[in-house]
Amino acid sequence: MTKSPKILAIGGAHIDRRGRVSGNYVPAASNLGTMREDVGGSVLNALSCAVRRGASGSLLSVRGGDALADRVSLAIAAAGIADLSAVFLDRATPSHTVLFDRDGAPIAGLADMALYDLALPKQIRRAKVREAITAADAILCDANLPSAALERLVVLASGRPIFAIAVSPDKAVRLTPVLDSLALVVMDRPEAIVLAGADATEQDLVGGLRRAGLRSGVVTAGNGLVLGFDETSAFSVLPPARKIVDATGAGDALAGATVAALLNGLTLRAALREGVAAAMLATESAELAPAFTAAAFAEALALVPESREVA
Repeated sequence: MTKSPKILAIGGAHIDRRGRVSGNYVPAASNLGTMREDVGGSVLNALSCAVRRGASGSLLSVRGGDALADRVSLAIAAAGIADLSAVFLDRATPSHTVLFDRDGAPIAGLADMALYDLALPKQIRRAKVREAITAADAILCDANLPSAALERLVVLASGRPIFAIAVSPDKAVRLTPVLDSLALVVMDRPEAIVLAGADATEQDLVGGLRRAGLRSGVVTAGNGLVLGFDETSAFSVLPPARKIVDATGAGDALAGATVAALLNGLTLRAALREGVAAAMLATESAELAPAFTAAAFAEALALVPESREVA
């Protein structure tokens, strides 16, 4: 039996709130709509998907001493993930709130995540975390970690592959000092533009990312083309048209399934197809990290076309 790859994830595990306006959005006014509250966070969502694809996972995050923290803790346990997180009784659990218009386009967001900046750099220095890094086959992190914590993580990883999720354009810049030490970054197009630098063009994002030091990456564009590249080639996968219920967690699912496939020995081309299949299943669910069966995954994967070369 093939050994399950061990992934240590470090980063966001918090409460995600998604509000959707029912009618036409009116700024500076009370708008009718619905609000959904789930446990999320890029690295938690991605690790949950990687575990469903056969990896074993442990998670380091931070949370407060409130009732929301209990929900986060229960969700981590339910996903089959070992929880190494620290609890700060005098702090609030981080949260992310996004408001969407009736068509699903984001209007505004609010990230209450100061605890990550305050506490994660110190947590990485814990002896228990250093031991977990030594025991892991790979590290999965997100840009909720400040740059100083990411730089420390690179040192502690001692050559183990580090996979990163860019999270947002504002936070993606935190990855810049360690780009040349990362095995893969998963990002959307606005995040890629930030990382590629001011001299990069829309037509040469891959070139800009390579010049910035990144050896391998995945760039998503909503429901459009998914671009992958490594040191020798660039390629794309066009997901088939499917009914979208909620696309919020799709990028995280793509990251988790792609990382699991890479650690199971697949090439990036083949791994990216698995990532796209997981993202398709995520968009068809209102859950941020939906459960799916092996049969459902195989059905989705069969619909994903082979990658095509990008000039």
